[in-house]
Amino acid sequence: MVNKDEIKGKLTEIKGKITNDKSEELKGKAQQEYGKIREQVEEGADVAAKKGDDLVDDWKKEDKK
Repeated sequence: MVNKDEIKGKLTEIKGKITNDKSEELKGKAQQEYGKIREQVEEGADVAAKKGDDLVDDWKKEDKK
């Protein structure tokens, strides 16, 4: 899934290409990578939270026995 950082980065990169501004182009590429990394971190956090919830649910089940 593409997030807003990736979209903004792509637009900045295109702007840099159109204006022949290499620093703007590189800034856009960096922003796109930031967006990808941020998305991966968020996905990892979601997985960790789910595993934590599952662990707590298992503990609760054990306590009821």
